[in-house]
Formats: sequence, C-alpha cells, structure tokens
Amino acid sequence: MWCARFILLAAGLSLSSAKPNIHPLSSEMVDFINKINTTWKAAHNFQKDDYSYVKSLCGTFLMGPKLPVMVQYTGDVMLPKNFDSREQWPNCPTLKEIRDQGSCGSCWAFGAAEAISDRVCIHSNAKVSVEISAQDLLTCCDSCGMGCNGGYPSTAWDFWTNTGLVSGGLYNSHIGCQPYSIAPCEHHVNGTRPPCSGEGGDTPTCVKMCEPGYSPSYSQDKHYGKTSYSVRSDETQIQMEIYKNGPVEGAFRVYADFVLYKSGVYQHVTGSMLGGHAIKILGWGEEDDTPYWLCANSWNSDWGDNGFFKILRGSNHCGIESEVVAGVPM
Repeated sequence: MWCARFILLAAGLSLSSAKPNIHPLSSEMVDFINKINTTWKAAHNFQKDDYSYVKSLCGTFLMGPKLPVMVQYTGDVMLPKNFDSREQWPNCPTLKEIRDQGSCGSCWAFGAAEAISDRVCIHSNAKVSVEISAQDLLTCCDSCGMGCNGGYPSTAWDFWTNTGLVSGGLYNSHIGCQPYSIAPCEHHVNGTRPPCSGEGGDTPTCVKMCEPGYSPSYSQDKHYGKTSYSVRSDETQIQMEIYKNGPVEGAFRVYADFVLYKSGVYQHVTGSMLGGHAIKILGWGEEDDTPYWLCANSWNSDWGDNGFFKILRGSNHCGIESEVVAGVPM
C-alpha cells in the first residue's frame, strides 16, 4: 500500500511540475488532463473567462489560527476500507445536500455550517434535523475574517461553540431563521441558473433577526457546540473522527485544474494556485487502488460529480489533511 501511494505521489509531483502554457478553464486544459490518463477526468464547469471570478470563490485563509488538537484516538476500532457518512447515517438528510455559496468567498462558512448540520443530526440519533445557517456565520462572525473576501474555518467552529448559530436553508428556501441571501449562479457551462457575475466582495449585513413569519426568535433559535477542535494532520486520526462523530471541515490549496474536475480521484497535474478552499469531508475509500477522501463542495450540484468530489488521501495532497476542524454539538 505504501509503495503504491509513493508511486501515486511521485507521479503527481512529476505531472504537476510539467505545467504547459495552457489557458485556465480552456478546452486545451481539459484535453491535456484527459490525455495524460491520470486518476481523474476533467470537463467544463465554468466559462473560460470566469478565471478571476473562480479565484474569488476560494475564500479560505490557510495556515490561520488553530484550535486545540483533540485527544488522539487509539487503535481500538478496525476502520473499514470504504466509508460514506450518507450510508452510515441515512436518516440525516443534510448529509446528502449540496449547497451553493453563490458569488461570495464564503466556503469557510459553508464547510462549517454543513458539517455542523450533519453532526447535530448524528449526535441526536436523527431526532434533531436542522440546516445550520451559513448566512448567520458569514455575516455575524467578525473574528472569522473578511466575510465574502475570506475567512478561517477554525474561528467558524469556535464561533459556533461560543456564540451559537441559528438555522437557515438554501437561498429563497424560507427554511429556518436565516436562509442564505446570495443567489445561486451558474457554475456550469450549460446550466439554467443566472451567470456568475460576482458579488464585488460585499458581505451582507449581520441582522440578528429571523425572517418574517419564522418562530422562535433569533436568540431562541441558536444551536451551540459543546467543544470545537483541530484534528491531527494524520490520515487515521481524520478517519477515526469521521467514523465516530460525522463529517469534518477541511481546506486545501486549489489549483486551476481542480476547477475542471468531473470524476475520479483528483490530484493536481497542471495549472497555477488559485487560493485556499474549504469543503466538507464525509468519507473515504479506494478507486482503482487509489485512496481518496470523499468531499462535498459548495459550488452547486452541477459542478463536478453532482457537487461531490474525491481527492487523493494519505499524502496530505494540496494540504487536504493539515487543516481539518470539527466539534461536538451541545
């Protein structure tokens, strides 16, 4: 296994060092990726002229403040070869949900709100099912960073434990106290949503009220975390955390080729770095002997593999194993 992983890593490094002068998001880049027969397939997810816009979606500041590291797990559980939280906890509907951050660099808030929603359901044995509001986190957490211009996943989880977060569903859903206020846009070339024209960096105002007609009140609707913590940058520790407690938030370096992901196990092969991006990690497995993390993105369900993607596991590829945060609900 370690030999196979070394070969995969070496192959990835070799490919990533060969960076032809190809326009990002272009048909030429799609063709280049698919012709080298790596572990994944590329396809168009954005228009060619959306490059600067796509960079603005990568709104996670990497190597930021760190939460205390949780107590290390011991080897008392035999981890399965494949694990998918959607199958492990089928009565928790948020596990299957793909959200859309719209024209805002709010991935740091989405990764947290999604994983927290899942964990509230999991830890209540599916008795409490709630969509935690990315809107409340994005707009009201002053310590989290710069809103639509980027933030820190660790402070998002800390905000949940100290200040709490209200409920809130997708844009225009009228679900929960504070649904997301930024409209979805078309991340896919041939989709039906409005074009992604950009937010201009403006973060919506923090409003400590629920939308009209919703009850209970904003303060009464708060959900709190009991603890929040970093997970050690170790493959087994991350697996144990997901296996025991549910999905976690992770972050990684996004390169231009990732934007073109369609299927398979992503590993960087070409293109420059766009920025840091936060996502939800909900499982792991192997595909054609290639180990992967199973992740949910927040670029709507017609990006990638119905909104999900797989990324190389076990070698901290693009930093995916070095920024994992989580917590336990109150």
